[in-house]
Amino acid sequence: MSSIAFTNIATLVTNDQTVGNGLLGVRNEVTLVIDKGVISSISSQVPSGVDAVVDCTGKSALPGFVDSHTHMIFAGDRAPEFASRSRGEKYSAGGIRTTVDATRSATSAELSSNAQRLLDEALSQGTTTVEIKSGYGLNLAEEARSIDIASQFTDETTLLAAHVVPDEFGNDPDSYVRLVIDQIIPQSRAKWIDVFCDAGAFTGEQSEAILRAGIKHGMLPRIHANQLQAGRGAEIAVALDAASADHLGASTNADIEKLASSNTVATLLPGAEFSTQHTSQLGRRFLDAGAKVAIATDCNPGSSYTTSMPFCIATAVSLLGFSVEEAVHAATQGGANALRRSDIGNFSIGSRANLIILDAPSYIHLAYRPGVNIVSQTYISGRSVTTWHK
Repeated sequence: MSSIAFTNIATLVTNDQTVGNGLLGVRNEVTLVIDKGVISSISSQVPSGVDAVVDCTGKSALPGFVDSHTHMIFAGDRAPEFASRSRGEKYSAGGIRTTVDATRSATSAELSSNAQRLLDEALSQGTTTVEIKSGYGLNLAEEARSIDIASQFTDETTLLAAHVVPDEFGNDPDSYVRLVIDQIIPQSRAKWIDVFCDAGAFTGEQSEAILRAGIKHGMLPRIHANQLQAGRGAEIAVALDAASADHLGASTNADIEKLASSNTVATLLPGAEFSTQHTSQLGRRFLDAGAKVAIATDCNPGSSYTTSMPFCIATAVSLLGFSVEEAVHAATQGGANALRRSDIGNFSIGSRANLIILDAPSYIHLAYRPGVNIVSQTYISGRSVTTWHK
């Protein structure tokens, strides 16, 4: 069908302040019309001539969630590591190598099947756009394989060959950096280049060299920064006009000020903060400084094994100091900003018709009812979907 009218929407989040109220551009008791996969009108009237009508009495609608930071190409899990943290062991990112071993040993079919499972979970909870990183292969063939698999599901693919130094280069990390720069990057088809600039991963100098090599190859930069300790990550992100700097739990006030005065989005990862028991009220520091903020799931088997953006919204409110409105905005328009996309994350006229219908009268229920999936329908480009597809 070409056109659909969603009528009697109790609360509509548009993220467009020119058509609605407040940060979320909220409208009440309205009709949203989709035509040929894009938003065509928002009004109090039901237009004539539409192909289908969906009655949303008592329900709310908002743009599909944009998950701008995931690590979904992996095998195995690290449940014992999580249990160790529950007994007080500090997270150090060392378990990444465990996942590398499992991922290298898995077949491509197994990796693809696991990614499909995770994406179907995400879709059922309202995610309609996802970024997927490599980073559990850490050699030329395995990183290429990871990007090839990720490309089956999304155009937002990120090369994270610089996740950690693999065991075979443990005594010579600079040689691994050269491998990334000289061989892995030039042969990669990824859209984005990323690096884990932090303790136990890559230094500021190594990180900047890797990102610059990716940029030279035509990739767009983003960076893991300041998760475990303060460093040069935020500075590098701003200097290279990275789309996003992610994690940021150990950021200094100077780091936050740099990001707030830049085009780089501060992407916070509530699931990782929840799982690793790190920094509370983190979001408030960035929001009060005026930074552009996104939240994402960081779906990975070690530090944030969740696909649920509603969970991350609730956690951002309860743990990181967001208001409900700020968290919903960060999970939709914020994620779109972190991918430098204007066609998603909002219901401006002409935007892509990715939307979710909540079985609740307001978006507030996303945080008010934590752990309950209140997403009743998900639409991508105006089509109702139940299984993830590119």
